[in-house]
Amino acid sequence: MSRSTISQTASRDLAKIIDDFSNLNIEAGERFIKEFEQKCKNLVDFPKMGRSYEEVAPFLCGIPVDGHIILYKVINDEITIVLVVSGKRV
Repeated sequence: MSRSTISQTASRDLAKIIDDFSNLNIEAGERFIKEFEQKCKNLVDFPKMGRSYEEVAPFLCGIPVDGHIILYKVINDEITIVLVVSGKRV
C-alpha cells in the first residue's frame, strides 16, 4: 500500500472522540490517539488485517481501537479512513 487518508467525516468523528476523552481522562485520550495513529500505519502495510463490513457498505473494513472501530476502504493502492465509530454502534 502506498498511503492512507482520513475523510472529513472521520476527522469530525475523531475530534468528537478526543473531546469526549478530554472531559473524562486526558491520558486515556492521548493513548487513544497514539493507538489510532499506530493502527493507521499498520493498515498501510497490512490493509487486509481488518474485518469485512461489506454488509454495511461495499469494500468497507474495520479494525478495533480502544472501544471504537476504524472503518476504512481499500481502493487501488489507497486506504481511506471513512468513519470512526463507537464499537457499540457496529
